[in-house]
Amino acid sequence: MPSNLPTPAHAPSPACRIDEVLARSNARLHRRAALGDGLSVALWSNQRDAMRYQPTHHTLSLYLQGGQGTFREDAPQQRGAPGKLCLMPAGHVVDWVVGEQQQFLHLYFAPERLGPLALRLLECEPREVALPELNFADDPALARLLAAMAALDWATPTSRLRANELGHAALAQLLTAHSQRARGVLLRGGLAPSLRRRLADWLQARLAEPVTVGEMAAFCALSEHHFAHAFRISFGCAPHAWLAAQRLERAAELLRGPQRQAGLEAVAVASGHASASHLVRRFRAARGVTPGQYSAASRG
Repeated sequence: MPSNLPTPAHAPSPACRIDEVLARSNARLHRRAALGDGLSVALWSNQRDAMRYQPTHHTLSLYLQGGQGTFREDAPQQRGAPGKLCLMPAGHVVDWVVGEQQQFLHLYFAPERLGPLALRLLECEPREVALPELNFADDPALARLLAAMAALDWATPTSRLRANELGHAALAQLLTAHSQRARGVLLRGGLAPSLRRRLADWLQARLAEPVTVGEMAAFCALSEHHFAHAFRISFGCAPHAWLAAQRLERAAELLRGPQRQAGLEAVAVASGHASASHLVRRFRAARGVTPGQYSAASRG
């Protein structure tokens, strides 16, 4: 390692958010935003620094400017550059040495965000999928999505909605292009793939209706206890959490379409929410904007 660059401290560091580490470093935060659906984004710059990450979340990074003097301590021969991508999975310890001025975008997301995507895009259970570390990788399609996100100001509901869409597209590209089969995973107790698909279709057709665990278990011809365990293994979350997420997706779809003209109460009923106020609370908590703001932003 060049002697004129800072050296990371090698004392054990507790797992934490990457932005917390950067806040204690030389890095400068230019702007950040919560995009909803468990996604958040931040634009940083840094120079002549060193740090250790052990993130509690996944972090996807795009170098926008500079980076040629930046490297991981365990791979000093690989250097950054504009357009290069890094992925720091949750729990992985990484020591970075930062060279001259650089600017980069971070997309933060929780590991559980990948479960529904694995089911939908890869038709496999979440535990079967693992994300590898990416160190200054090239993926033009993924880089374009993140660059478009960086170009937004994130200050208005419209720009945050667009950034949210780009974030979901980036996760889909990341999963389909870079995911690997998890090693040493022995799947037991989940639903068979064909039954999983039939159940998902059956539930999607009933999002506007109250559905109980007993009814779901009966559809699968399983006891309630066995069903709840198998569902969590196959879908990566409990039945009530999966239904809540799907109902929010249905509401968002209705708010983007002609059905929004029927009014918020009608959208709430059609998406399985108890009332318009219930939908507003859930929607704001998940996406950071109200249904009205989301609907207006979708019209541009």
